[in-house]
Amino acid sequence: MKSRNNLLCLLLLGALAVSGCSPEQGDGAGAKGRKGGGEGMASAMPPSNPERNAYFGDLHVHTVYSFDAYIFGTRASPDDAYRFAQGAALRHPAGFDMQLEEPLDFYAVTDHGAFLGVIKAMGEPASAISKHADATVLSQHETTADRRTAFQSIFKYVHQQSEAFGEIHDLDVIRAAWSNIKDSANRNNDPGKFTTFIGYEYTSGPDFQNLHRNVIFKGSRAPEVPFSRIDSSNPEDLWRWMDRQRRAGMESFALPHNSNGSNGLMFSLRDFAGNPLTAAYANLRMRNEPLVENTQIKGTSDTHPMLSPNDEWADFEIMPNRVASTLASEPRGSYAREALLNGITLWAKQGFNPFKFGVVGASDTHNATWSGNDDNYYSKVGMLDSDGQKRGSVPLHQPDEQGNRYVTDYYHYWGGSGLAGVWAEQNTRDAIYAAFRRKETFSTTGPRIKVRFFAGRALPSPHSPTMVRDAYQAGVSMGGDLAMMGPAAPEFIIWATQDPKDAPLQRAQVIKGWVEKGEPKEQVYDVACSNGAKVNPSSHRCPDNNATVDLATCTPRGRGAAELKVKWQDPDFDAATPAFYYVRVLQNPTCRWSTWDAIRAKVPPREDLHATIQERAWSSPIWYSPMRR
Repeated sequence: MKSRNNLLCLLLLGALAVSGCSPEQGDGAGAKGRKGGGEGMASAMPPSNPERNAYFGDLHVHTVYSFDAYIFGTRASPDDAYRFAQGAALRHPAGFDMQLEEPLDFYAVTDHGAFLGVIKAMGEPASAISKHADATVLSQHETTADRRTAFQSIFKYVHQQSEAFGEIHDLDVIRAAWSNIKDSANRNNDPGKFTTFIGYEYTSGPDFQNLHRNVIFKGSRAPEVPFSRIDSSNPEDLWRWMDRQRRAGMESFALPHNSNGSNGLMFSLRDFAGNPLTAAYANLRMRNEPLVENTQIKGTSDTHPMLSPNDEWADFEIMPNRVASTLASEPRGSYAREALLNGITLWAKQGFNPFKFGVVGASDTHNATWSGNDDNYYSKVGMLDSDGQKRGSVPLHQPDEQGNRYVTDYYHYWGGSGLAGVWAEQNTRDAIYAAFRRKETFSTTGPRIKVRFFAGRALPSPHSPTMVRDAYQAGVSMGGDLAMMGPAAPEFIIWATQDPKDAPLQRAQVIKGWVEKGEPKEQVYDVACSNGAKVNPSSHRCPDNNATVDLATCTPRGRGAAELKVKWQDPDFDAATPAFYYVRVLQNPTCRWSTWDAIRAKVPPREDLHATIQERAWSSPIWYSPMRR
């Protein structure tokens, strides 16, 4: 993991940036005890860059206040998590240190809103809730079996049809925990160096069909109590609650994650009640959900081989299960690319698009840290997956009673992902939140690959020293819209740079989706190849650069590119056809975490897992919309 050590303090108003930040503007500057909140602090702020900088962060982090993280053995606080993100070491529950190679630029602790802080309080003898009949089962654990029992036990309180539903929903505990989380975010926000966002996770999951969202607040203020699945399992109710908070001056957005485990519900063409989608639904959703998390520890949700059979790279870190179960998850309705296609199809037929989102990556760590690089993988659930045997990459000492050589959990499907990237003028809450809202965001599976993507007419040469400035003036960036401008195909500039601490780049691609005769279509175009190779105009593919990995040592072999930069036009453009385009950048192959585990354990890699992966990055889309007839 790597990054540039910059972050955010929400600027008061553009003209008043030198005066520091006001709590009314959302940054928390000036709040009691807040780091960096003193008068005159903004005078040291790096100047605003109109061409924008790349910042990397994580918007999905669980600490001791999440019911499951506590059960898994995590005792780290939000303050501990923010220190980790700034470069400090943090002890894993299993006793080893976790530490970033480079600090992050922005970070949000997003503990579960349901039962927030409750399991922690059950383990504190002075609290009233520690007297609950199940307090010992839920909060005190010695063995892995104890932790699994506790994790399973919590579900009887989570499901609304259960008689125990809401029984441990202690509002006093929740208010106190939420207050500590808010205070920690504001206290650790350090304008120009490190940015924090107040956030939490909304965890609707009927029958383990994942409808989870993280709610990220713009400023230093947030409601007294978070809206959780205890209030409603219907995400539309969450969005309406967010609308009410917005009218009260507390701006936020929701960030769906693990659509891959939603069993087709996350991007269903029907609403929560089963009715066909409408323009009102689309407006409500897009007002509150401008982004989607398309990669994280629990798999990648860009696309699936069944949905994209002509995409050779679609079979990447696929999690086939619903979240926290071994039940199969239906791919249709569960992946971002298909949702983008369905969105423009709805727009072409009915004039609205409920799936016009950008993308970010995240970790979903429950260790208060990050997932770790594949060569130094922390995984996610504390004591439950803290070594190779527990996460299914290293064989058991003896087969289990059913004869299985490996544990039969789902942890082997997980991966060392991911990160959110944004292009913003400054490392401040205002600037980065504005990037979220305009969808000038990208996602990576962990390496700090930078991706830029522009579209328009008469764009500059990609090699011009003023390319970025001129591209912003002449066109739109990722997350933007291209209007119909005559029959000529628009131009696209694709620019990607490798993480200097990771493998070189192999190729850059443009993913196109369009509507043809009322039906969604997709195509993958290679647009830039490593080592000076040229794209085959018939197949739209780069030649193989023959990069490989020595699986005995995980040493990469072969050349690649430090930078890929090109201007490209769609050879199949039709001015009358709605379409979207986004960039995918692939690294040379490297060892997957499971192979690293096997090498360290001096055993052969598990045969039914990919030995290597191609780390990657995705841009948010650019949409082309002709005039509707």
